[in-house]
Amino acid sequence: MTCLVKPHHEDITDEMWEKIDIAIKNNKDTSGAIITVLRECQEIVNYLPVVLINHIADGMNLPRSEVFGVASFYSLFSLEPKGRHTIKVCTGTACYVKGIREVINRIDGEYNLKEGETTEDRRFSLEGVRCLGACGLAPVMVIGDDTHGSVAAESVIKSIEDYK
Repeated sequence: MTCLVKPHHEDITDEMWEKIDIAIKNNKDTSGAIITVLRECQEIVNYLPVVLINHIADGMNLPRSEVFGVASFYSLFSLEPKGRHTIKVCTGTACYVKGIREVINRIDGEYNLKEGETTEDRRFSLEGVRCLGACGLAPVMVIGDDTHGSVAAESVIKSIEDYK
């Protein structure tokens, strides 16, 4: 499938549209492949803007409402732009008791970044999660694939600054 006129969106380049069209083409005839296509497209663009959801629906010959319904139902999909680096902070009991709230406050103070938000420059997104499965390292945060244990409010910004 090749779309001659690509919808315009400031976050989606021509190269991205080509990859998106390949993902759609490779899955178009597979029943129930909408989650696969949404996941692949989100990996390309980093989120699912409405123009992309509409393009996927058109390419998969599905109602736009169905594709939007799937994208908005599952928490693994984001309809809002995300940062290049996602900071997940554990807000479970062990981390809370050991000071994760102070860590979150320090991140907010430095980057004006609250839980569930993304910095204006899209460098970071901050997510509070109930458990990261590393209670022995509390308080814990994960940036991308890197786990940071025994995080202290005084040193958290230094750890985060390594992620450009």
